[in-house]
Amino acid sequence: MPFVEDQISSHNSAYPLPVVIIGNGPSGICLSYFLSGYRPYFAPDATHPNPILQCKLEESRSLSLVDQDLQHLSEGLEGRSSNPVSLLFDALILPESDFGQDYESTLEWKLEPGQSIPHVVLGRGPPGGAWHAMEGSMLTLSLANWMELPGLKLKDWVREKRRNLRNDRATPDDIASYYVHFVNKMGLQDNFLCGTCVTSLRRIPCSQDGKAKRLNSGCKGACTNCTVKGAESEVAYENVNDLWEVSGYRERKEGKVHFSICAKNVVLATGTHDTPAWLGVDGEDLPYVCHSLSEFEAAIASGSVDQDSDPVLIVGAGLSAADAVLCAHHLNIPVYHAFRRVVSDPAMIFNQLPKVLYPEYHKVHQMMRQQKFGSGDDSCYPGYTSYPQYRVVHFTPDRKCILQCGEDILVVKISRAVVLIGAYPNLSFIKDGGKYLGLDTGKPISCHRNPIDIDPYTYECIQEPGLFAMGPLVGDNFVRFLKGGALGITSCLSKRLEKQDTEDGCNCTAVTASATYNR
Repeated sequence: MPFVEDQISSHNSAYPLPVVIIGNGPSGICLSYFLSGYRPYFAPDATHPNPILQCKLEESRSLSLVDQDLQHLSEGLEGRSSNPVSLLFDALILPESDFGQDYESTLEWKLEPGQSIPHVVLGRGPPGGAWHAMEGSMLTLSLANWMELPGLKLKDWVREKRRNLRNDRATPDDIASYYVHFVNKMGLQDNFLCGTCVTSLRRIPCSQDGKAKRLNSGCKGACTNCTVKGAESEVAYENVNDLWEVSGYRERKEGKVHFSICAKNVVLATGTHDTPAWLGVDGEDLPYVCHSLSEFEAAIASGSVDQDSDPVLIVGAGLSAADAVLCAHHLNIPVYHAFRRVVSDPAMIFNQLPKVLYPEYHKVHQMMRQQKFGSGDDSCYPGYTSYPQYRVVHFTPDRKCILQCGEDILVVKISRAVVLIGAYPNLSFIKDGGKYLGLDTGKPISCHRNPIDIDPYTYECIQEPGLFAMGPLVGDNFVRFLKGGALGITSCLSKRLEKQDTEDGCNCTAVTASATYNR
């Protein structure tokens, strides 16, 4: 029986699972790769272009990065992530890439099965997460080698499929297929449980006699490590205050099958594309207002929006909004484009993208530079009207939208509104939606504005020992940086379990769990 199936169906495991990963996108996949015993070493013949980092790496070349002092190695590094270990790992895999250099990775990988840590990866769909839901024909923002995971070059895989990369960029279809292939190629598939929805994550409460008390939350007898007895049941665990209960259900032919897993550590790797952000204005819930590109594409496919319709209002100044503009413009659908920033704002993503690599987004940026009401005969882009620094005041039932810029009030008649201003992760399975984990505990978790507050070297949540977070949840919004989170978490867990081994005389939970859970 596969490992993950055993975790769901068995009632007799003597120990909690060391790690449960919630989310099977690139973050969860990369962490599973590390936890399966793959270890990065500074290659024997490697020379890093950063002489200070080179000196540090030479000090312990015989040790894997997992076993080294990550704080020491990452000190002084700068880049496009606020997490130092993410910068470190990126600097080793893609040296000087932000400066246009194309150096080879300085790392080599070794599979050390004895270093593996038993784990389960839970996800709604196939490995790859949100990449399977993205528009398949568009190009990724990142360069192809920035999207790849350790040990399998994306370019080589694409060439094997007899496809070519355009401008060194791949399509989401390519990336989604690559992630599925990676899981199988690296032998990780037995750790993945797809078609899974997590509905609850909580500490296991402890009774006065030291037993873990598990409340019956509707698991219908499918709980791991316990037999449900009426309202509650008890299982004797050591250090129960350190344990988590992950509950949810699996979609099966016979319907929802509920489960509950006990774990020592839980990693949040859910990404951030689950819940579209809303403007919070009156009328935003009207049927003609949508909040995703897929809804807009469905409207086009149904014929409810076409080139003879009233203009479509696209709200937002990010890449999703740009994709919607391109989609509409390609089909000659008239567009009003409203956004709150100044076009020249250096923080706007278009001002950070090289023109040669991103010609389609550069085109949208040019369109945005047009003066408002620029859709007449003198316009370079007929059918497109730009409204910089305008905000939506409200939508009306008769398909009108009121826009405002300073004292200027404007009413536009539209066929549909497409609000694309970002998204929030779905952390509904954590109390209060996980707000208490953020840097600002009064606001929802947001990858750009309010990431989860973590230890910068272990990725452990400041508010919750034994709970870790990685990827967009901690501000690492590019695949190239989330790999550092996998390194930091693996390093922390490996050292922690090794310490437990020493304190417990080797026959401890970690060792026994490995024997119990590995097939």
